[in-house]
Amino acid sequence: MDKLERLLNLVSALLETSRPLTADELRARVPGYPDNKTAFRRAFERDKDDLREMGIPLVLETIAGIDPPTEGYRIDRERYYLRDPGLEPDELAALHLAQSAVHLEGLAVTDGLWRLGGVVQPTDDDALDEGSFASLPGDDNLAALFQACADRRTASFTYNGEARLVDARRVGFQRGHWYLRGYDRERAGERSFRLDRIEGGVETGAPGSAGPGGEAGSGLPDDPWRLGEGPEETARLLVDAPSVGWASHQLGDATVVEQRDDGSAVLEVAVTNWPAFRTFVLGFLDHAELLAPAERRAELVEWLRGVAR
Repeated sequence: MDKLERLLNLVSALLETSRPLTADELRARVPGYPDNKTAFRRAFERDKDDLREMGIPLVLETIAGIDPPTEGYRIDRERYYLRDPGLEPDELAALHLAQSAVHLEGLAVTDGLWRLGGVVQPTDDDALDEGSFASLPGDDNLAALFQACADRRTASFTYNGEARLVDARRVGFQRGHWYLRGYDRERAGERSFRLDRIEGGVETGAPGSAGPGGEAGSGLPDDPWRLGEGPEETARLLVDAPSVGWASHQLGDATVVEQRDDGSAVLEVAVTNWPAFRTFVLGFLDHAELLAPAERRAELVEWLRGVAR
């Protein structure tokens, strides 16, 4: 039996169990492990590392009702299975546009869309790269840190030779590099960390382990739409009611200049880099509308028509 088959058997056992399983129970249940106990321990440790590297939420916890207390393993089903987000056809189309326009290094860009119910034409990554508008570098810790921000987890890692424990707030791409923004507990303040300077891997805490608060919307080195060398212009952005909170969190409460009766709001943002701001606006899909300047609105409309063609 090869290692891949053993890993599949291990995942199946951890998903089907009604309670956490000890290492000895897994040794007895999962085919493919060595008979020698020491060799089993070494193989099992490697398998655990492989599962976690693949993003499988392997949990170690105390088994209830056993004396003395014993720890066992299970896979958190709520985090393992992807819930159907109920995307409409036009929302899937917008995601398809986004994944076609920007390619993230090291990822098969069509896989996620396919799992969400999108239909993509067979192609290879080289052909897709040639048609992409932009290509972003990847990072081994990117997925773990995105998940940490989404679940409000802590992230521990080594940075500039020192151990850091950070309440993860936000991951963003800036000036050719990925950054993590969060609350550094050792230094008692908000800090930014360049991902390619993190030494080794990142360990994340349990969901909700990051403390409340923080200034996730103000943290990266500079807002990307402020990094351009062009003249500063003021963008007026109309955002639908469900997205107003997130928009003001990202841009700052002071950018809200008009609150409408239906719950939507108009925000004003100083922009010097319009391609970067266009990317931000498109992230809202059909829940935001660029109102002004008129010539920038016309450019955005024409750009979308060109992509559609």
